[in-house]
Amino acid sequence: MARAARRNASWRRPGSPIGRKGPRKAHPRYTRNKNKNWSGDDVRTLRQLARQNTPTRVIGLKLGRSEIAVRGKAQREGISLKPTNRSPYSRRKRARR
Repeated sequence: MARAARRNASWRRPGSPIGRKGPRKAHPRYTRNKNKNWSGDDVRTLRQLARQNTPTRVIGLKLGRSEIAVRGKAQREGISLKPTNRSPYSRRKRARR
């Protein structure tokens, strides 16, 4: 039984989404920009999306870059990714002594 399972492993079956060979299914809007330089338009879009409190992962999907790459570029450019619309009244207060 174990030998048969090894012969028909999921990554060996043709048409398997786990397959080691062949094209992998990707998100249709995701374009891979790994090791490509950031253009001026990319940085402008990053600034605009950060101002709109867009989550970092969503910014990465829109720019075709990873979340880590977006965070790194924002730090180098001095762009804050912290949400600016948080109310100071809803936060927990410190206990007074």
